[in-house]
Amino acid sequence: MRENADTRTRIQEIALKLFVEQGYEATSLRQIAEALGVTKAALYYHFKSKDEIVLSLTEDRVRAVEELIAWAETQPRTEETRRELIRRYSEDLHRGRHREVMRFFERNQTALKHHPVMEKNRGRMFDLLTFLVEPDDPASVRLRNSMALFTLHAAWFVLREDTITDDERGAAALEVALDLVRR
Repeated sequence: MRENADTRTRIQEIALKLFVEQGYEATSLRQIAEALGVTKAALYYHFKSKDEIVLSLTEDRVRAVEELIAWAETQPRTEETRRELIRRYSEDLHRGRHREVMRFFERNQTALKHHPVMEKNRGRMFDLLTFLVEPDDPASVRLRNSMALFTLHAAWFVLREDTITDDERGAAALEVALDLVRR
């Protein structure tokens, strides 16, 4: 069973690399199988399509956001809860291969614009935003608090230089995001 999990993980890693390098639409299952050194049939044992690979890449991310939403639903709607939500979201962004998956989505926006996974991710992010704002908040507060969440993502694209570590990038993003959160 462990070998199947390792093979599945390796398929995800290779597919993600090729999707970023070549583009989602330009990458075939055959190319993924060749890069892995396996037959297409062996690849099919784990994934029947590129869409299944994309879905598998985002399952952990969606699950983490859903867990954060479930946590937020049990908390008082205070500034400290909003700040804790930002902290927890930031921590989650540094786990697993989230950064590579974000890069994949960034580089393949057009191809995946209407993909069900993207729509689900977008929907869950908007659900998460509801815990950062109140309907009666002024527009500037709603925008600022929403931007706090997006700041955590933007750091990966804005702070691209090699001289900054991932930890430094994450810390800078969290600092700015927390500065943005208000009631």
